[in-house]
Amino acid sequence: MRIWDRIPPSSLCRSHLLGEHRELHGLWNILLRIESGEDPSKVGYASHPETRRWVGHRQALYDRHEALAGEMLARGYNHRSPLPAGRDLETGEETGPPPEIDDQRAALRAKDCDCRP
Repeated sequence: MRIWDRIPPSSLCRSHLLGEHRELHGLWNILLRIESGEDPSKVGYASHPETRRWVGHRQALYDRHEALAGEMLARGYNHRSPLPAGRDLETGEETGPPPEIDDQRAALRAKDCDCRP
């Protein structure tokens, strides 16, 4: 699971753009389950470092989704999976980005793809 939030979506190759979008939806659902009070030990990937990094940053994750969807549309891809807005985000959580846990640009440069970090 990886959200490349320090990399502009326009710099991502097709594979990373679409893959991040898919994983972001999965992460969103995990966060909703945790925040609803479900036992984290019964929620898959709840203890994953990327999941823990995004706890309390759903607004930033929503914003990242919108940026990814915008880039998908700019490239001519369909986007039919909006995230819920409005009341679902009114949790009093932080609005800034989550902390960095590594150098995303270096990690992406190490991949054999067409990304331009």
